Amino acid sequence: MDRPALADFLLRHRSTLQPADVGLSSGPRRRTAGLRREEVAQLAAMSTDYYARLEQQRGPQPSTQMLGSLARALRLSAEERDYLYRIAGHNAPTRLAATDYVAPALLRVLDRLTDAPALILSALGETLVQNDPARALFGDANRYRGLERSAIYRWFLHPEERERYPAEDQDRQSRAQVASLRAAYGSLGAQSPAGEIVEALTGHSEEFRRLWATHEVGRRFEDHKVLIHPEIGPIELDCQALFTEDQSQALLVLTAAPHTEAASKLKLLAVLGTQTFEGAR
Repeated sequence: MDRPALADFLLRHRSTLQPADVGLSSGPRRRTAGLRREEVAQLAAMSTDYYARLEQQRGPQPSTQMLGSLARALRLSAEERDYLYRIAGHNAPTRLAATDYVAPALLRVLDRLTDAPALILSALGETLVQNDPARALFGDANRYRGLERSAIYRWFLHPEERERYPAEDQDRQSRAQVASLRAAYGSLGAQSPAGEIVEALTGHSEEFRRLWATHEVGRRFEDHKVLIHPEIGPIELDCQALFTEDQSQALLVLTAAPHTEAASKLKLLAVLGTQTFEGAR
């Protein structure tokens, strides 16, 4: 671990970002050039004291999870992220397998989406980042660990995952989940998290085994879907997906037509937040 290089790297990148660059308000009487330490810590979901110690060349070696959070908070490019890992004493993860890294271009779009549910998904269906409306609609994805971070994994092994879709849409959703996983499996290979998910689902789900045998491949999202919230019921939403060039990540944005019941429900959802959703789980 190269502490001076790490401290200097973090400080320099923090100083080049403005609050608006990361979806924050600058507020009055701002004297700091770039982001404040507490703002970076907030974006990276760590304590301000922990982050401050990194810039002061003290404290423990950050974990790869912490480094991934910092790369996301500082909007690092893939090359900058790799460098961050190395000066912190870790090997940089392979690009396609790095599910803690989020493409800065997608993050910049997400930062500007405040009134519509939006989230960034990995090729394995892991929610990497979500805004507050998406958290209210789907629940906080940070509660999942291990293979359960993958919505594909949960779809086949957690029956409650299907409760947000009408019964008539669930077969189509099952096919889409398997087709997405096969695409990721083709890119990442058997010795990867995609392979782990395939092995786990093959051993525990007859439905998955049947669909896996059809060899459908491709990441796709329905343009129009109905999602069922446990408190306010079904919501008709239009879905748009923006992919990175290598198809490894997708920004999903869900909107409702103006002046519709669904639009009113999204406004109500913003008021309810995540408290009732989490309680219902």
